[in-house]
Amino acid sequence: MSLLQDVSDLPRETEDANLLKESLRIPERFEALYDRYFAEIHRYVAGRLGTQTADDLTAEIFLAAFHGRARFDAHRGVVRGWLYGIATNVVAQHRRSESRQLQILRRTAAEDAVDAVDAGHEDLIARRLTAAGVQEQLASALGAIPDADRDVLVLLALAELSYEEIAQALDIPPGTVGSRLNRARKKLRAALGGVNPMFGGADG
Repeated sequence: MSLLQDVSDLPRETEDANLLKESLRIPERFEALYDRYFAEIHRYVAGRLGTQTADDLTAEIFLAAFHGRARFDAHRGVVRGWLYGIATNVVAQHRRSESRQLQILRRTAAEDAVDAVDAGHEDLIARRLTAAGVQEQLASALGAIPDADRDVLVLLALAELSYEEIAQALDIPPGTVGSRLNRARKKLRAALGGVNPMFGGADG
């Protein structure tokens, strides 16, 4: 197969890996991955840190991916999960911004959530999975969850990654994904008076 041959008939995971490998010889091939995943990664970062921050950080994430593409190991996972791993690391460097979004959410919990145009991921999760009456409690609970557990929760609820993709993104075993998710769910249930927040399905 020629490097420039159409590979659209391949499974997406295989096509992604091929494009990344080919980009080592033909850098322009990376543009296909940029076009395919930019909007998705941007939504994830915007949900964590706000839209304005995401505009800058998403470009930074893909630049890091481009420069680090030689280190991608297809035996450890897929390109999509690898990109989310880079994104999560970049988000971790901007925790102060995320904390400010939490403070904003707490101050505005009594307001109509629909009016919150540029809120952080806690607000997005709250609007998606809970009634407005428990938004403030949920925000406080999310803020109290350890970073490692919260990363798993957000990758599942906001980015909708599979357990395997989350494990790859965070470089942890799949079993650890489940245990961290269970811990986060228990804290949220307690904060919501026993209401079960259904992040990605039934509790395991």
